[in-house]
Amino acid sequence: MPARIDEEDELVCLGHGEENGGALTPPIFQSALFAQPSLGRLAAGLASEHDHRLYSRGNNPTVGAVEAKLARLERGEACRCLASGMAAVSAVLSSLLVAGDHVLVVNQVYGPTLELLRRLERLGVRHDVTLELDPAAVAAALEKETKLLWLESPGTMLFRTVDVAALSALARARGIVTVLDNSWATPLFQKPLTRGVDLVVHSATKYLGGHSDVVAGAVVGSAARLERLFHDALLLDGGVLSPFDAWLLNRGLRTLPVRMRRHHESGLAVARFLAAHPRVRRVFHPALEAAAPGSLTGFSGLLSFDLGTASWDDLARFVDRLRRFRIGVSWGGVESLVLTPNRGGNAAALAAQGIPPALVRLSVGLEPPDVLIADLEQALSEP
Repeated sequence: MPARIDEEDELVCLGHGEENGGALTPPIFQSALFAQPSLGRLAAGLASEHDHRLYSRGNNPTVGAVEAKLARLERGEACRCLASGMAAVSAVLSSLLVAGDHVLVVNQVYGPTLELLRRLERLGVRHDVTLELDPAAVAAALEKETKLLWLESPGTMLFRTVDVAALSALARARGIVTVLDNSWATPLFQKPLTRGVDLVVHSATKYLGGHSDVVAGAVVGSAARLERLFHDALLLDGGVLSPFDAWLLNRGLRTLPVRMRRHHESGLAVARFLAAHPRVRRVFHPALEAAAPGSLTGFSGLLSFDLGTASWDDLARFVDRLRRFRIGVSWGGVESLVLTPNRGGNAAALAAQGIPPALVRLSVGLEPPDVLIADLEQALSEP
């Protein structure tokens, strides 16, 4: 399927409608604080700091510009940017949960998110994970104390998709807040808020920034929920995005539509090559699912495949033979990367998550797809 990107989103990414005094590039307000014209204005600002610029731990014009852009792209009322994707995850959890609450995690999700939930157990917040994605199975896993449904779609490592609308409706009927990590699809290829999700989380380090030079996170949702997150988490946790990093993120958003189309096309080409290769047991990409739910209008360049070997040495040799795919964590930049969740001694942990021991994850970058396929071919052809 061809990638479908809304025309309005393209204009938002390019900065149409931004007021920068004629400057084509938004300025960087590298200031920690903002003087007030009177003591009364300061007092009024402190009473509603989420709406006023007093101190850059709360609001900064450069950060505000990229927040407004991300809110428009996700069709949300408000957005808050933070210093990393995990700062965004932490802010959501700390603003919503109290001792006695239960979180249900659906799908394979980002490892540090699960680790944070494990740490919250000692504060009285419990969680469970279900890898059964059918709405009936999810409903059966809910508890009376469930306050939060945490979703990834497509999910981490295996990129399985969930029926976002059905799960959101299920949660809403029980008064449960839904949060979806939309880092894989970006707002261009999936808009969870329009399907009933309450909050969207991004690791903006990935595709939104797109150049592997900024670490950032974002949360998008209703104005009321974001105001609560601002006061209960962001101001107190202090994980704020710096003005310069916000400027880098805004710069990355300008090319997001062009980059995502290329990631979509190249990722599909690589996935289809791998699916036809005799040494590959299975490819994990939403386009290759038998019946992927219809919330995606395109695909990013992140995919994985099962090399089918039982040997750590064989897996390591394959990865080390690659030349165009650099070995490294993270994803979503212009360069192609390769990684395996197999660390040589964590087979039991992988099995618990339903992840094959010979899984290889690829982040397909902006290099010519023929070059990347040739690199994979030479690495697969050697014994």
